[in-house]
Amino acid sequence: MEKVKFTQMIDGDKEDYDFLTKHEIDHTKGTADRLLSALVELDEGLSGYQITRLGHSLQSATRAWRDGADIDWIVSALLHDIGDIYAPYNHDEYAATILKPFVREQCRWVVEKHGDFQLAYFGAHVGADPNKRDMYMGHKYYDDCEAFCKNWDQTSFDPDYDTFDISFFADMVKQVFARSPYDPVVMNAADQPLADPAVAEMRREQV
Repeated sequence: MEKVKFTQMIDGDKEDYDFLTKHEIDHTKGTADRLLSALVELDEGLSGYQITRLGHSLQSATRAWRDGADIDWIVSALLHDIGDIYAPYNHDEYAATILKPFVREQCRWVVEKHGDFQLAYFGAHVGADPNKRDMYMGHKYYDDCEAFCKNWDQTSFDPDYDTFDISFFADMVKQVFARSPYDPVVMNAADQPLADPAVAEMRREQV
């Protein structure tokens, strides 16, 4: 069998859908590689900053790694702007949707809301509300999102920063996206701090 028999989904039978399921599962195994390629494509989009959009993503993830963050935070930092080309008006939601089946809720929420929190730094200059983050005041991840933006996002436009290459993060991306999607163990994992001084010190000794 090379193709399904139906031209309308309602006419498909078990053989058709068993065939499609196998193909779809095989396709999902390439998700990490496709995301890494999409990150490189960020350099083809609008820029204007002192570094490229890919450079910004890599620098954000590098800062997360140097702060001792765990793999969920690092991969979230790396992919937080992956929607800049494909969803420029809701890039944060786009990135969060990609991450949602594979990272804990803490990271998904922060990535989804980081666009609103980032307005604190430039909203007043573009006619947007710099206090938009206030609508989330009291949310359990408010402080995490504030720190994510302050320490990893808004700082990561520095051409002189020692930023790791994409190859440094490739195995981390593959590890996260090799997880079973919507695994409750992952979804409901305990919240983790953005920075772990002990891990950060250990990593400084590694490089």
